[in-house]
Amino acid sequence: MCASPDSVREIMIKAYELGFDDGEYVFFNIDLFSSYNASARAWYRADDTEERNVQARSAYESLMAVSLRKPTGTAYEEFSEDVRAKSASMHDNFTYGEEEVNSFVGAFHDAVMLYALALNETIEAGGNVSDGLSITARMWNRSFTGITGTVSIDRNGDRNADYSLLDLNPELNRFEVVADYFGNNKTYTPYPGRKIHWPGGRTKPPPDTPTCGFDRSKCPPKEPFPEYGIVIIVLGSSLLLVIIVTFFVYRHFRLEAELAEMNWRVRWDDIMFGGPTRNGKKMDKQSGQRNSYHSDCSADTIAVHLNDVGNRQLFTKTGYYKGAILAIKPISRTHISITKPLLLEIKKGAILAIKPISRTHISITKPLLLEIKKMKDLQNDHLVRFHGVCIDIPNQCILTEYCPKGSLQGMTYIHSTDVKSHGHLKSSNCVVDSRFVVKITDFGLHYFKEKEEELEEDTYALERSKLWIAPELLRMANPPCCGTQKADVYSFAIICQEIVYRNGAFYLQNLDLSPKEITDKLKKGMKPLFRPTLEEFDCPNDELARVIRRCWAEEPAERPDFQALRTMIKKLNKDGDKGDILDNLLTRMEQYANNLEALVEERTSDYLQEKKKAEELLYNMLPKSVAHQLIRGESIAAEWYDGVTIYFSDICGFTALSAASTPMQVVDLLNDLYTVFDSIVEHFDVYKVETIGDAYMVVSGLPVRNGNLHAREIARMSLALLDNVFRFKIRHRPGDQLKLRIGIHSGPVCAGVVGLKMPRYCLFGDTVNTSSRMESNGLPLRIHVSPCTHQILEQFGTFHLEMRGPVEMKGKGVVTTYWLLGEEGSQYNIRQQGCNEPSQSAPTSNSIPLTTTPPSPPRPTIATTATISSTSLSTSPQNQPLQSYPNTSKHH
Repeated sequence: MCASPDSVREIMIKAYELGFDDGEYVFFNIDLFSSYNASARAWYRADDTEERNVQARSAYESLMAVSLRKPTGTAYEEFSEDVRAKSASMHDNFTYGEEEVNSFVGAFHDAVMLYALALNETIEAGGNVSDGLSITARMWNRSFTGITGTVSIDRNGDRNADYSLLDLNPELNRFEVVADYFGNNKTYTPYPGRKIHWPGGRTKPPPDTPTCGFDRSKCPPKEPFPEYGIVIIVLGSSLLLVIIVTFFVYRHFRLEAELAEMNWRVRWDDIMFGGPTRNGKKMDKQSGQRNSYHSDCSADTIAVHLNDVGNRQLFTKTGYYKGAILAIKPISRTHISITKPLLLEIKKGAILAIKPISRTHISITKPLLLEIKKMKDLQNDHLVRFHGVCIDIPNQCILTEYCPKGSLQGMTYIHSTDVKSHGHLKSSNCVVDSRFVVKITDFGLHYFKEKEEELEEDTYALERSKLWIAPELLRMANPPCCGTQKADVYSFAIICQEIVYRNGAFYLQNLDLSPKEITDKLKKGMKPLFRPTLEEFDCPNDELARVIRRCWAEEPAERPDFQALRTMIKKLNKDGDKGDILDNLLTRMEQYANNLEALVEERTSDYLQEKKKAEELLYNMLPKSVAHQLIRGESIAAEWYDGVTIYFSDICGFTALSAASTPMQVVDLLNDLYTVFDSIVEHFDVYKVETIGDAYMVVSGLPVRNGNLHAREIARMSLALLDNVFRFKIRHRPGDQLKLRIGIHSGPVCAGVVGLKMPRYCLFGDTVNTSSRMESNGLPLRIHVSPCTHQILEQFGTFHLEMRGPVEMKGKGVVTTYWLLGEEGSQYNIRQQGCNEPSQSAPTSNSIPLTTTPPSPPRPTIATTATISSTSLSTSPQNQPLQSYPNTSKHH
């Protein structure tokens, strides 16, 4: 601020009232003219109230003053005394009230001294005393000692002034100098022994932006938290707690339901076995088999089903399960007990393998069910998928995916899941599928395998199976059945050594040791470490040999995990020969296999969407039940229906209306009308058969029979359609009333699908013809009902019908028909539409003639009204004449 002291005081009091004295704001006052006494207590006014002085005093704690620095030294004090004495002698009764002379007085004195110095130098240089430009140039960019101290003028002729910073000392209750600024050397110098008292108890300056923001929007209100806020927080927390509890309860019950579902169980009777056939004759299971290891699989192998058993290596027993090929590993148990009620259904499909288990007792407990569930949930491109277990005595077996060509990625996935480790990793459990993708098998389900070794004790096969087991597990009396992750890394190293030398597990050059002798040496942990032969020159590169040695290190902690192994192997592959055609081919095949499932899923989704569109179109053309049969490829046989009700309607005068309209106007009219009709028909148990021009045909009672409700549904639909016709507006002739003529009749029909390229659901029988006659012999804006339909509607007791009388119909003779007027409790009533007898109304100038033939002479109706309720008697006119119209509709 730069203003008078009184203005500054008013501004600071207002700042106090607005709360700007909380320490987040500091005000600076540029005060160059006030004396020391005036500026020491600048907030105080003797003529103001005590309250405002207190407010000003509090506000001035946030104010700092910038003033010209007061000169010091004896020379300036003597100069000040001379000024005061000179003032008293020159002016009578004048007293210089300040203790010190204002700095500007000394500045004026120094300005004269500067001019005198420049003038003398000009004279000494022989210059002219009137040459102001020369004198001024000698005043710039120089310094000299004046009465106020060192006077410094810069190259622009401006004085480098000295300033002082004044702050309120709360203890002395007055402003005092806390720092000086020297303009000649541009330095800020704190005053010795004094410090700035920042407002609000701060020890350093406030931030550039206030903590609460300039509008205090960042600080919560000082008012207490509202009660509704507390209620919202409590209710929200309770709701969140309920949701969390519900979620965990749901997960618990869902897990229990999945365990109880027992969808992993496969019945032995559902697995099919069969031998190969050639020209209808069964082949001998060993005929033509060459270059293959001995296997107990015979006619029930995948090779057999592919008709090339002689050219394949067979390692496991296989069979068919619901059309899929599976491999079989039996379980040798004598007793099976299920400790929990479980369902016996299983999801079918996919290629499966079946593995035997050698145990004498299977107890289906919850821990076992949890382990089986974990196995079912495993999904990885490099794992042989587990599909179930058969526990039917004596054919117990494990079922897994079968790989007919029989990784590291699979092991990484296993270690990252709840299965944790493989426990039985060896080369025979690394199988290759038909796309040359290595997959890991025989993992999990340790309950079925934990005692398997006891059944084969001291056998060569048992000792040989231990060649892949880590030394620390061999030394344990009771090793964990699931093994350890570090032990899996050791097994991986043994498999790598097999790949390098292609001489079986634990190949020892120039040594012939039995599997038992090898395992005994491993248990002893002799030094140097006993490991298979591995020479750098035998490996593709030295780095691979170092990786293998790290993997079979004696200390498990020194072995890398499979995630680190993936990185190492990937680096080795990058450093190898990138031009190897076979490696590139296998890599591409593996990528293709990995992406095939996603691609198939995407294409299947597209197919299902298109199939849905085609089905929806078929549903619009045919009844759903009939469409379902066509989709399933079933033949549709014609069907007889004892009772249906058929609705026919057309537009009277449609030919004349079409002649007076453009084709596009006729199309728009029919589209608007039948769009309204179709939206109404959807609300009733009816089926729209077809529309031909202005004719509209609907039936109820087929293809789904509904007893006698077909007449009621058609009657209600007719009333709703006629009600909408009264309110329907023709776009190109809004003043005309559309003349809809309706006829309904009930009876038996035969229905079936006609045609293959454009199939149509058609109705056949005399009931169809009679319904058409009922429409063609009706009147505009009336619902003409046959005796058969009247008889059915009479059973409901809610419809209002009026007898029309005898009507001559082609091929039927004289028939007594009725008008349908409405229904009890319905919003539709013909009399309420203001149409007593549309045939009798005089045509308007813009009306469309109903026929070009003159009407026949009127004849009186029978003065008998057939009604269902007494209310229609009062609204049915007696002896009302009827006008007969020729049949202007097309032949149905």
